[in-house]
Amino acid sequence: MLPEDALPFIDTKLFPKGWHHLFQPYAYQTYENMRRSLAPLRMMTEFGQYFLNHPMMPTQMSMSGRSMSAGLEVLERITRDYRKPEFNITHTTIGDEKVDVVLDVLSDRQKPFCRLVHFQRLVERNDPRVLVVAPMSGHHATLLRGTVERLLPEYDVFITDWIDAKNIPMLLGDFNLEDYISYLIDYMRLLGPDLHVIAVCQPAVPVLAAVALMSQMADANVPRSMTLMGGPIDAGAAETAVTKLAAEHPIEWFKQHLVSRVPFQYPGAGREVYPGFIQLSSFMLMNLGRHMKAHEEFFQHLVRGDGESAEKHRGFYDEYLAVMDVTAEFYLQTVERVFITKDLPNGTFAWRSMKVDCSAITRTALLTVEGELDDISAPGQTLAAHRLCRNLAADRKKHLLQPKVGHYGIFNGGTWRNAIYPVVHDFIRANNSAFG
Repeated sequence: MLPEDALPFIDTKLFPKGWHHLFQPYAYQTYENMRRSLAPLRMMTEFGQYFLNHPMMPTQMSMSGRSMSAGLEVLERITRDYRKPEFNITHTTIGDEKVDVVLDVLSDRQKPFCRLVHFQRLVERNDPRVLVVAPMSGHHATLLRGTVERLLPEYDVFITDWIDAKNIPMLLGDFNLEDYISYLIDYMRLLGPDLHVIAVCQPAVPVLAAVALMSQMADANVPRSMTLMGGPIDAGAAETAVTKLAAEHPIEWFKQHLVSRVPFQYPGAGREVYPGFIQLSSFMLMNLGRHMKAHEEFFQHLVRGDGESAEKHRGFYDEYLAVMDVTAEFYLQTVERVFITKDLPNGTFAWRSMKVDCSAITRTALLTVEGELDDISAPGQTLAAHRLCRNLAADRKKHLLQPKVGHYGIFNGGTWRNAIYPVVHDFIRANNSAFG
């Protein structure tokens, strides 16, 4: 999250102290203007790559030619506007059989700010239903592609595909944290009482709140289990850069510095949002050295002709650099109620004037997953859910602290597939029968 002097296109000496408060509402438009002004440069780099890599050109035979081509690709990718990726999940393997997968959007229940996507396997099976709740924190739901791929052979999988706020016209209204919880309750009711819910990162709090509310209302569709992975249930349980920032600033600071209006060229023009490019900047700055090293290695892979390593880099950053905007009201409520006042662990969290009581959860089994090296939701933050669900039987609660893994590793990659998923799978299967 950016300080006042983190926007290089403004000379702060020309403005009095506090200039940023006046400029911030138009920061998004300024960013867009700068990005679009780079279009000629990107066209030149693309032409240069085409010229240097043409089969009739001898440049690929020399180190200097490959270096020039590699440098142009790095420059083009740094200045590119990354669009939302596709899920690109067309099949899965069940046993020894390759099964086609079709993405089905449940349009009859589509809401303005989210699509409920069903990964429909074209085979007759009676596997448990799993709802994967993707984070609404800057990246698209496609970031959980690896999570879905591992679940598909043994589960009927659905995912919340949140829509980029800049593409939602203002006439469709606002969207805040309580609306988010309402969406989740509607989806859980739609998918029925045999459902298992997996929340990754940010949605751990609203998922826990939604399950608590459904339990308080004695809702017959309360899920059979919920798995909370790397989420800030109690942000005060362990300090991170995120919790430290929240502790040092009042909510007004976040509104003044990190909220801007969507530019005129998008359908959501005029909507106040927490822009994706600011969220991405904060993520990049937290590990700037690592990202610079990754791009340096990418350059070397291209020069050496290591196509496999270069393609892995492209795949990761195509996803990582594709970001979406979040409505300002949702972002500010989340910062205030989750990170500043910590309403859920303090027992003051409310939804539409109804107090959320996690002790009402007695039927939904609870699994929490944390990564030892997680610097976004540090160990202890998600574990706090067990203390809040104090009336849930001990044999229906489980915690996994995965050694030597960071935030993204708990839901993507080899550690997720080989170490964490088996625990999640066993937990869901053990709690798949109706309770009570």
